Amino acid sequence: MDPSALRSCPLFQSLSGEQLRKVADIARHRDLAAGEVIFREGDSGDEMYLLLSGKVRISKNLEGVGEEALTILEPGSYFGEMALFDDSPRSADARAHSACALGVLKREDLDQLMFVDKDLAYDLLWNFVRTMAVRLRETNEKIKAFFALSKFR
Repeated sequence: MDPSALRSCPLFQSLSGEQLRKVADIARHRDLAAGEVIFREGDSGDEMYLLLSGKVRISKNLEGVGEEALTILEPGSYFGEMALFDDSPRSADARAHSACALGVLKREDLDQLMFVDKDLAYDLLWNFVRTMAVRLRETNEKIKAFFALSKFR
């Protein structure tokens, strides 16, 4: 994969050119048609994804309601990274919202790379932590808004 394609992703922006090349060497390119399923809630996972072009919809199926879109991701986003940290099943569905191109990183390959390059591991793990913190804060705000709105019904 071309290392410059990874540079648009915030997860990799702090990496040196050499570190970026190492990540690019283990990433695989995948093209998807609109509507194609990337993974489903409950699936086991061992990959994370970088959205290089197109759009991806992250959603959950709610009983009695149907599909609820949680977000539409734009190029530069990454998703599915929780599969790199635990063996829990996928927490939502991911589907190509439009034709898209993905960079795919397998847990085993990234683990090996971070084992060999500790500086790269340090940078990546801090970037993951920052992302998790931002997403947790956003979720907290959504929960607060939901409860505030539910009081008026």
